[in-house]
Amino acid sequence: MKRNKYFKTVGDIKDRGRIKWTALMLPEHVEMIREWYAKDEQVPKPDLTEDDLQLLQEEMDIALKRQCEVVIQSWKEGIIHERRGTIEGIDVRSRMLICVESEKKYRLRIDEVVAIVMVD
Repeated sequence: MKRNKYFKTVGDIKDRGRIKWTALMLPEHVEMIREWYAKDEQVPKPDLTEDDLQLLQEEMDIALKRQCEVVIQSWKEGIIHERRGTIEGIDVRSRMLICVESEKKYRLRIDEVVAIVMVD
């Protein structure tokens, strides 16, 4: 007897798993489920205390003076991004952190920085 690959036996009941529901799914439903998953994965912005901000400032200053490699975590639009590089400068007027990562410069807003960890 040939066995159907979509049937799986759960106890005494033959079940087709997710395949039986695909005919009932409209493209709008699929889009809404994808949006729901994307919204569910978003992280709320961490609430940093005065002490946390002071520690971030000290880590920035030490990393800038030593020119050591750091891992910078920044929060933007519900997602925490992690970048690795060295801090080249701090632009106080525009509140930007200037970093170099493998010969490429990038700028991060200081308000978006959540954590800085020195690697060296």
